Amino acid sequence: GRNIILDRYSLLADNTSYSKEFADVLKKYLDTYPITARSPGLYFKVDGNNLERAYKDHLSGFRNWEQASHAEDWVLHPKNIGKRLGIDETMLHKDLMTFLTNKEGHGKRHTLIAAVKGTKASDIINVLMQIPQEQREQVEEVTMDFSDSMFAVVTEAFPNAAIVIDCFHIVKRCIEAVEELRLKAKREAQKAQNKEKAMFKKKLEQLVKSRKYYRKKHPKKYKGKKRGRKPQRLNKRFRPTMLANGETVIELLTRSKHLLSVSGEKWTDRQKTRAKILFRMFPKIKDAYTLICSLRSVFSNKSIDRGTAKVKLHEWYQKVSVCTLREVKAARDAIKYKEEEVLNYFINRSTNAHAESLNSKLKGFRAQLRGVQDLPFFMFRASIIFG
Repeated sequence: GRNIILDRYSLLADNTSYSKEFADVLKKYLDTYPITARSPGLYFKVDGNNLERAYKDHLSGFRNWEQASHAEDWVLHPKNIGKRLGIDETMLHKDLMTFLTNKEGHGKRHTLIAAVKGTKASDIINVLMQIPQEQREQVEEVTMDFSDSMFAVVTEAFPNAAIVIDCFHIVKRCIEAVEELRLKAKREAQKAQNKEKAMFKKKLEQLVKSRKYYRKKHPKKYKGKKRGRKPQRLNKRFRPTMLANGETVIELLTRSKHLLSVSGEKWTDRQKTRAKILFRMFPKIKDAYTLICSLRSVFSNKSIDRGTAKVKLHEWYQKVSVCTLREVKAARDAIKYKEEEVLNYFINRSTNAHAESLNSKLKGFRAQLRGVQDLPFFMFRASIIFG
């Protein structure tokens, strides 16, 4: 049977058992999707590791890749540059990598423009300056988070671009303030419970001593079973105070993390009950959450323009200045410091979702590989699929 197959199909290379027809299918598949060769290997009942080696050594063209020498530090695809870009970082191979992406690529081919190891502004700028100046000056908009290093990169490399702070990162920065209050309240609740537990233990020990002393002074004068109240056990377990929903204070604060990060319209019935108890016990968390919801409503309003948004944002500043929450005021100051970039969101309603989408795909690809062992080859495949 093998000789008949060899007569009909020519092999990819010596010492391999893959035909050129199968190799074409494999190459097209791996050049299109961010998956490992194990996936088609399971389908075709072939060892995935052998397929991976065949793809790397014979099919992919990795050995002749012109960027292989510096792929561990950076890769660049100037042809993918467009008018609306995004910049973000993600963890790869024990270090952060900064990715510059084209929004028009929609997280697919022609999305990746540059990938640079680290987040140091000077290193990223040196790579991006290799893009012709005429192309860099055509960039109109770049979305990003609150990172100062990213801000410096975009300002230097794309002088004509309007910087837009992603609205999700703006709300996220404020949610972090609520999270700080929640964790602070949780630490205080833990201290109070430990103190209550120590007092319970001390009271139990004193009760045992007093009962022993009483028995010593008043020996029993009856036979048979001892009468009276059942004595308390020395190893009786401490039971913390339970709230109306069946949770302790610490459990309430722990399980409230998710509900504080979303709008109240998305709460379930149990979350509404939990939030009602939480806000009654911790009014500071309620005040902070209310302020965050008022800011979220500004960005979720699709009918306002940049000028109206600026007025509403300054009204929110006034609300925050009245409160006494340092955490929320710190978030306000971060927004106020980059107010112009924050307000640029209301021009085109641009977000950094396309860059986050690419990050999630790269992380999923990394998870399939169970970690990046060969960073240059990983960047080669990312360049083929998204470049």
